[in-house]
Parts: sequence; C-alpha cells; structure tokens
Amino acid sequence: AVVSTQSTGERRKFGPLGWNIPYEFNDSDLHISMQQLKMFLNDYDVLPLDALHYLIGECNYGGRVTDDHDRRLLNAILANYLNHSVTSVENYAIAPGGDYYIPSEASDLEGYLAYIRTLPQKP
Repeated sequence: AVVSTQSTGERRKFGPLGWNIPYEFNDSDLHISMQQLKMFLNDYDVLPLDALHYLIGECNYGGRVTDDHDRRLLNAILANYLNHSVTSVENYAIAPGGDYYIPSEASDLEGYLAYIRTLPQKP
C-alpha cells in the first residue's frame, strides 16, 4: 500500500504525463489501505489479493479517479505490487533496472528499513 501510494504520488508531478486529470490522493487513502492490508494479513491464511486490489484500486484511490485511462493506469500500478509473485519470487523487482526490489532476506520491519536506507537518493 505504501509503495503504491508513492507511485501514484510520483506520477502526479509529471502533470499530463502522469494522470489525465489531477487527483487529490491524500494520507487517508494510504491509511485505510494499510489498515485493510493489515486486517487481511491477520485474518486470512492466503491473502485475498483480488479483494485487496479491488478495495484499494476501486474504493480507496479509485473512488477519486474519473478518467478511464487513469483507472487503467492505477490498476496497472497496483497489479505490480498486489500479486502472488511479491511473496514467492526472490527479490521481486518492482521497477526495471534492479535497484528497486522487495528484499527476500528482510524478515521484519527493521530489515526492510535497512534495505530502504540503501536505495539511491533522488537529487
């Protein structure tokens, strides 16, 4: 949820190259998405990714998206992060180039934060 929020926010800075219409995504979209993810992780043995994708893509963020092309873009971004390969493929790449991936060796929050600190900084 956090990564997809970052992706949607990053696209906004490109104006018409990012979205056809400027949308006001905000922290409440992120917080409800994180709460739903946490609930699903705690309540299900197998994460219901289709349901999570629907909630985040159609309700939380998608409820603001009115353009059909923007909705397709949002769903494509989410499909990159909400799929079974994220947990089954070692060092699942979330962007081309090899710098951005989900580290297999991280087993807790500190492990993920340590990896994040190694990522290249934007100028």
